[in-house]
Amino acid sequence: MEADGVVRRIPKQLVRKGMFIESVECPTAEFSARRFLLDTDDTLRAILATSATHALVNAEKSKVDIDAGPSPAAQQAEERRRTVETVAEAKSALRGSFDAARMGRLELDTLNPVADEISDRIDAAPDVFLKVTRLKTKDEGTYVHSLAVSALMMRLARSLGYGDESVRELGVAGLLHDVGKLMVPNAILNKKGGLEAEERRLIRNHPEVGYRLLKEQGNISDTILDICRHHHETLDGTGYPAGLKADQISPEIRLSTVCDVFEALTSARPYKRPWTTRDALNWMFDRGQLFDKKMVIHLGGIFAG
Repeated sequence: MEADGVVRRIPKQLVRKGMFIESVECPTAEFSARRFLLDTDDTLRAILATSATHALVNAEKSKVDIDAGPSPAAQQAEERRRTVETVAEAKSALRGSFDAARMGRLELDTLNPVADEISDRIDAAPDVFLKVTRLKTKDEGTYVHSLAVSALMMRLARSLGYGDESVRELGVAGLLHDVGKLMVPNAILNKKGGLEAEERRLIRNHPEVGYRLLKEQGNISDTILDICRHHHETLDGTGYPAGLKADQISPEIRLSTVCDVFEALTSARPYKRPWTTRDALNWMFDRGQLFDKKMVIHLGGIFAG
């Protein structure tokens, strides 16, 4: 098919509306449609969410010139611009939601568009998204961390076969998982030196505080509540606050834990330098007593290729 020049193999990130898609190079379980005109944002989003790196596009049947797209450098610059813009808007919205939660007036539906926007950005350019969200100032660390964890959770959930509604719910869970840190002074969260016993207790108590805060809203799903409360649990029972072990920890909590730890390791903190993606994944994989290895492998697949 490629020999006659009509069908071209192009990187997934360059696929856009108006192209006639012959196929997407991924398992049919991820994306089964073949030989169609790409004409909706939802379908484009679904293609970007697959594990594929390339798609086959029919130049003759396309409504746009498939060679008229931006250069790779220009494409990268545009992805970064859009990601920076999306993160800034999402951060502002999340700050408002955290404040509303503190006052008992959280409207959960307001977080759905935030989840959708950051999901689109990590699907389009995972590496760009990770780089942008690594750039946190002290006063916005919790918010940007939560955005990044949310995006990673949605991307990982899709790779594991979760449906659209479940993916969005996990995205909202990621946005809210650290809401309990509202009650921890920034001076403690951003402290460079070692923590005193009372400071350590306050930080380790943030999942329980966040859980109670969300529980009082009265409109939060059990999945979101469980992830807020238990995202620091580990498979060997050494986590907190409940010391849950293996079978007591749901797949959704395991997923959130892997994404939370990965984002923390790859971000700069007052007390450490950021790790590379590879070092963070290897470190987590080597600690199968703590983290679900299947989750770690799938998370690594997001940044492969």
